[in-house]
Amino acid sequence: MGSPRWKRLCLLFLAGLAASLVFYGRHYASPGSPSTASRMPQQGEVGLVQAEISQDARGHHLTGERSSLCPWSLKSKVKIEPTFGQQFNFDIPVLIWERHFTPDSWDRLKQRNAPNGWHGLPYSVISSTLKVLNDSANSRLFSTASFPNGCIRCAVVGNGGILNGSRQGKEIDAHDFVFRVNGAVTKGFEKDVGTKTSFFGFTVNTMKNSLIAYAEYGFTQIPQAKDLQYIFIPSHVRDYIMLRAAVLGIAVPEGYDEGDEPQKYFGSEASAGKFKLLHPEFMYYLRERFLRSENIKSQFGHLYMPSTGAIMLLTALHTCDQVSAYGFITENYKKFSAHYYEHEKKPLVFYANHDMLLELELWKNLHQAGFMKLYQR
Repeated sequence: MGSPRWKRLCLLFLAGLAASLVFYGRHYASPGSPSTASRMPQQGEVGLVQAEISQDARGHHLTGERSSLCPWSLKSKVKIEPTFGQQFNFDIPVLIWERHFTPDSWDRLKQRNAPNGWHGLPYSVISSTLKVLNDSANSRLFSTASFPNGCIRCAVVGNGGILNGSRQGKEIDAHDFVFRVNGAVTKGFEKDVGTKTSFFGFTVNTMKNSLIAYAEYGFTQIPQAKDLQYIFIPSHVRDYIMLRAAVLGIAVPEGYDEGDEPQKYFGSEASAGKFKLLHPEFMYYLRERFLRSENIKSQFGHLYMPSTGAIMLLTALHTCDQVSAYGFITENYKKFSAHYYEHEKKPLVFYANHDMLLELELWKNLHQAGFMKLYQR
């Protein structure tokens, strides 16, 4: 049976052990402020996103396996960082191509609206578009075989006024890959933003609006180059229709852009492998894990999606080893013009379809956690 004194000692030991487990459990599970963009996803949210990912999509990281020889890769940091560790899921497919179009994927994605799904979009449009994305080049942003013993460094360049006078051009161009978006004016601003463009990301709507709105600043043609690749964001049926026409080299056959010639945007010799399409699963994952805004609950909630720049930056964070962001919103954004190429200072305007303050908080927290470098001044 044992003495009463021995029993008391056992009880004290068990009580101390329980208290220690509670303390360490709280310490390592601490998510930080739930009001910030970098908050940890709740268990239900994690399960929700994971449940929405089909078996055919899991385990297919479309840019290939990262080199284990890269000692400071973002993937390595995610494994040991408690705050963001549960938010990143590198098994989510970044791009969608022919092999991802299955009866199961159609049945699931037709339940959600674009850009997170295909609700209301014609089966014939989705099917015919994905069938032409049948080259392995459509399944990845870049080949890791080109970097067998090193780390891939990427720069994502937004169009924020903070870059005017920044003299960051050489640093930007020194990266292995450079992502740009929308009205990416470089002529006349080479010292501030560089000249190199590896990927140009857009929706058809933002691309065309940029060509109209920023023509006076010199943006009269989207970037074109032999090695440049185009990343379509699937925000509307017109993105699928334009993409198919671009791959086939034909005029847009139907819809809002009927008769338009993709060659005038992408060049007359654009090969099929130059075109990429972000996966709706990836778009949904980005919104739910990183940028789930309160705007979703407003009367304009159906319009909400992360900004084009945010989507490209998060794309780079899921494909590159090291990421640097330039021209993105920072806490002192009021000091700068909305865009770096504007002749007169213009304030940054917030629209209901984006949540720029939420994005500001996310970039700040990712920078502080060491997941990326955010250019600030």
